[in-house]
Amino acid sequence: MVDPNSKNRKPRDEVHGWIFLDKPLGMTSTQAVGYIKRIMNAKKAGHGGTLDPLATGVLPIALGEATKTMPYMIVEDKSYEFDVAWGNETSTDDLEGEATKTSDKRPSQQDIMDILPQFVGDIQQVPPQFSAIKIDGKVAYKEARKGGGLELKARDVHVYSLDVLEHSPEKTRFSVSVSKGTYVRSLARDMGRALECYGHVTYLRRTLVGDVGLDKALTQEMLDKEADGGHYPRHLLLAVDATLDGIPVYRASPEEALRLKAGGTFMRIHLKPGVMRVKALNGPVSSLVEVKEDGLVKVIRNFNL
Repeated sequence: MVDPNSKNRKPRDEVHGWIFLDKPLGMTSTQAVGYIKRIMNAKKAGHGGTLDPLATGVLPIALGEATKTMPYMIVEDKSYEFDVAWGNETSTDDLEGEATKTSDKRPSQQDIMDILPQFVGDIQQVPPQFSAIKIDGKVAYKEARKGGGLELKARDVHVYSLDVLEHSPEKTRFSVSVSKGTYVRSLARDMGRALECYGHVTYLRRTLVGDVGLDKALTQEMLDKEADGGHYPRHLLLAVDATLDGIPVYRASPEEALRLKAGGTFMRIHLKPGVMRVKALNGPVSSLVEVKEDGLVKVIRNFNL
């Protein structure tokens, strides 16, 4: 494997593309980005949707020019499997916090099934105090660590589905599919309150981001094995526009591509209004553009590939 601490390690390279990491337990999302940067010897990287250290599963990581497409990844729907332990609500709504409310009551599976409809569809949800929400420049989890806490307001989120996978008196495993901005920890907290027994998350695994599931995610062990012998496993990178499959492609002429690169525009009245990827024949993505109602093609982002 490449030694990131070697004094002889060469300078970081311009590396472009996506890796979907099956983030291991205990690793922060920031640490995951640092790991991928080191193993790919890449200058620039970022993640598309934070996972807590106690969570595992699909973490999209963009390198180089792929970071320009991150806003499209962050808004993707997500799916999870998670366990809720009944009887305690905690300060963090998961295993890391201290118990703040307790109950001897334990829900039956039917009790849980009866309250699930309250948590499906368009719902309002207050984020956990230990979250990265910012208010007036203050970060919620930093204020919570100081013993204070911010006044977090309920937000509109959407839960597409919420199902019971396994149940015992002490713990229930769920699967859930949710919109951007939904906190599973808040979902567990609020179900516990609705059941009048309290609850917190003890296991959380992200199984899907957009249409990318665990079957496409690479484990740290797989990446380390590929990097064994001092190689950078860049053959595992997906294309810069790998997360933009839902955006149609316009095959541009060399002249059109150059015009867009220079910030120019052109007219194509036959194109459907909306966002498009621009590619030359057999080439990588060169631009993201917006097609206006009148056919004007205007650059959103250019890619230096």
